[in-house]
Parts: sequence; structure tokens; C-alpha cells
Amino acid sequence: QRERYPPYDPREWMNRARSDLAVARADIPGVYPEDLCFHAQQAAEKAIKGILIMHGVEFPFTHDLSLLALLLIEMGEAIPEEVRLADRLTNYAALTRYPGIMEQASEQDLADAVSIAEAVVRWAEGRVGAGA
Repeated sequence: QRERYPPYDPREWMNRARSDLAVARADIPGVYPEDLCFHAQQAAEKAIKGILIMHGVEFPFTHDLSLLALLLIEMGEAIPEEVRLADRLTNYAALTRYPGIMEQASEQDLADAVSIAEAVVRWAEGRVGAGA
């Protein structure tokens, strides 16, 4: 059990990012890959928002990871290439939650989404750990 922090503490956002990442990695019988991709997207989103909170930056309530990354760049954060790939996860935030809006995710899509989310969370842990 992780220690809980107030919602304005970037460490709590990282806790939530790690929790979503654990769900995305889970091999749960009967769960669609796109549902797990949603949790990969959420892990990346919460990790990025944790960095923004650490810097005291207000952010819009959006799932658009490109927009959130742009806010980081505007603050002077150097974003590694593997973290820039997070924009590929944005569609998993909403479009896969309902049937027929987006194509079904494959196991490879899920593996790619988890890999990207892992890179974002690792990077954010280094940033939040250094600044919190």
C-alpha cells in the first residue's frame, strides 16, 4: 500500500500514474486490449500532470497528451523522444471506451501503449523525485 498524498501533491499524481500502469500491464482474462490501453494513456497523462503540478502550472482538464507536453516544453522541460511518443496514446482516452468509434486494439497495440506509458512514468518519476 502506497502512502497517499493530497491531490495538489505531484507524488499523488505519480501514485495514480503507477496504479494505472499496473492495470494496463495486467493480464486479465476477458478484458479487451483497448480497455487496458485506456489505463496506459491515463498513466502517461497523470505522470505528465504530476510534473506540471510540481512546477505550479495550471493545466486544462484534457486528455490531449500533445497539448500537455507542449505546456512542459513551454516551461523549458526537455522531453526525451520516447516520451514524445505519448501523443499516440491520446485516442485511447475516450475513443476506445465505447464500441464502434475506433478500431479494436490488438495485443501489439497494447504492448506499444504500455511501453510508451512506462517510458513516460519512468521519466516523470525522475522529474518529480528531483523536484518534490
